[in-house]
This record gives sequence, structure tokens and C-alpha cells, in this order.
Amino acid sequence: MSVKNLTRRDMIWASGILLTAVRQQTVSGQQPSHPEKDLIYWSQEPPNAEPELDKLIQSWITPTKHFYVRSHAKQNPVIGADEFRLQVEGLVDRPLSLSLSDLMKFPQRTLTATLTCAGNRRAEFNAEGQVGGVQWQAGAIGNATWTGAALADVLQQAGVQSGAQHVWFEGLDSIEHQGSNIGFGASIPIEKAMGGKDDVGALLVHAMNGAPLTSDHGYPLRSLVPGYIGARSVKWLGKVVVSDRTSSNHYLATAYKLVQETQDIDWAEAGPIYRYLVNAAVGSHPAGAELAVGEVQLSGYVLPSGFSNARVKQVWVSSDDGAHWTEAELTGENQAFCWQLWKVSVPVTRDTRSIIVRAQDSRGAFMPERVPWNAKGYLQNSWFRLPVKVS
Repeated sequence: MSVKNLTRRDMIWASGILLTAVRQQTVSGQQPSHPEKDLIYWSQEPPNAEPELDKLIQSWITPTKHFYVRSHAKQNPVIGADEFRLQVEGLVDRPLSLSLSDLMKFPQRTLTATLTCAGNRRAEFNAEGQVGGVQWQAGAIGNATWTGAALADVLQQAGVQSGAQHVWFEGLDSIEHQGSNIGFGASIPIEKAMGGKDDVGALLVHAMNGAPLTSDHGYPLRSLVPGYIGARSVKWLGKVVVSDRTSSNHYLATAYKLVQETQDIDWAEAGPIYRYLVNAAVGSHPAGAELAVGEVQLSGYVLPSGFSNARVKQVWVSSDDGAHWTEAELTGENQAFCWQLWKVSVPVTRDTRSIIVRAQDSRGAFMPERVPWNAKGYLQNSWFRLPVKVS
């Protein structure tokens, strides 16, 4: 298939997926590399990397070596386990300074949950206008098992005062920002922090997939907020602050928001992003894959929206630009805050130009055909389109 045979829609989506590496160089001077075979690194300082999609979908639990890395500081902080202390302060009756051994004395919870970057699939927005930031394809997502203390248990020991509305997380990393150094931070509503009947709330985790956190994933301690974008699960956690307002940290107050313009008023008027959206992608084949006429076996991942009662309902795949859809078979465990994997066989003809995937969850949330462009390239969850060549 030659380029002249592509439709305009195919060209748009191909440009957003196939030319990601070229754009990365022009946007930020970075280009993808493979210093480790397990991940594609978009930058080294800070380390930002995603797995190849065929590796990502090999198992329902994502091995740590295939779990995406998102950092903002040029270097990970080096924190000794013996010297580490978590400070708990703000609107509490008893401020706490907790060592790792202190945290281990709380009841330990183990939870499987998916983390996804708000910028996952960001590169696809470039077809409508250049977006900055890490030019993620569809691999900034992973499903892991996390172990640690429930934030609610820790806050109960500290004694939450009346008027508390939000819980801040402050990291121990050092990020250059507007002439000074800051730590990465976030905040979540107190109701999410404490959890409820069907929601464990936030965790203070020290282990990932049955092993201590690696440096890239926040050793020795990070927060884990199931159902929320990855930016709310702060790595290298050093402080928890109970407050009557949202965090003033840059990454909550003036970043990770949906804006089309980036003036001060735009940031001020936009609210923080919290829950992630239903999303899906093909993982078995790369963009531009050559397919033979006939039946093709496809597989990928699908994520329901970030609510405790949301589950994947259906995944549909089309090989004829949406004229006909085939429902995919779901695999992997069906749990709250977790993705599932899917597989399907669809017919490919000489007219096939792309594979399209869409999905819906049990709450009625769905992937729209198109989502509005935003300046930071967040929450791209439109129909996933994989350009292919048919021989």
C-alpha cells in the first residue's frame, strides 16, 4: 500500500503515531532510546519511559521491568531506609513522624490496581496541533500489585480535625521550576483519601509486585490512589498534609489540567484532573504493521473509568473504518481499578487501512470517536486507530 492510497483520516492518525519519534526531537530535543531492552526511554534526565506494547500486554499483572516510568526531576532522590521519615501534619491532633518500620506496624493492605499517566497516547493529539511534554504513545499504563498501609489508618492515628477537606502529598525529589527547586506534589479529596465501603482509599505503599519499590517507582515510599491519574500517586513520598484546601504545588495548582490556552486565567479556571477515563489500545501489532488478507488475531488492553464500581463491559474492533464491529473477548481478572486484556479475530481485506478499537464500561462511560484537543495532551481516549498495510 502506498501513501497515496491512505485516506485523510488515516494520514492524520498515522502522523500522530508513526512520526512520534521525529516530533519528540523537535518538541523537546529528546528522542526515544533503548538503554534497557525492556523500555523505550523518551528522556534520561528525567527518566521517562514506556514498554513496547506487545511486551506490555503479555500478562494481566505488569512486571516491574515493563512498567512505565514517569519522573520530573533530573535524578531520582537517594533515600536511605534507616533515615527515612514520613511527616504527617496540618489539620491533625497529633502530628506524626513515621519510619518505615513504624509504617509496617499498621495493618498491611495488598491491592492490585492500574496506574496510567494522564498523558498516555499524547502523541495522537499532534495531528491537530503540537503538544509539548513526553510524547507518550499508548504504553504509559500498567497494572501492578501494591502493598502498604492504608492512608486512612495513618490519619486515624494522627486524628483528623474538623474542616479537613483535602490531603496533600509531597515528594522528596528536587525539580527545577521557574528558577527554584520544588518537590512533586498532589492532593486528593479527604473522602478519597479515607475510602469507603467499596474503596480502600489511598495507600502508602512500600512494595510493588511483591518486592520493595525500585528507585524509578518511588523507593522507599509512595502514595497509591486507585482510580486516579498517576500524577496523584506521588513517588518518594516525604510528607502528608491534611488541609482545608487543595495543594498549592505546581503539579496540582497549575499543571495536569485540561486547557486549550495556557494563560494564567486558563490555569486558574480549570480544575485538577483526578479520575482516569475508559481507554483501550491494540498491543499485538505496531503502527504500520503489514497484514495479509484474511483473518487476523489482535489483542490489547482496556481500562474502565476510575470508579470502584466500574468494570469493562465491552470492547469492539473494526477493520473497515467502523462499518462493522466485532466484539472482543475479555481476559484477565475483572477487578475494581484494574484493566483487562482482550483478544479478537477480525477480517482484513485489501481495503483495510486501519484497525479501530472502542470500549464501554459498566457505568456507561465510553471512548468517543474524537476528543477535543488540549494544550498539554491529557486524557486522550478517543477511538484507538492503528494504521496498517495490507499485502
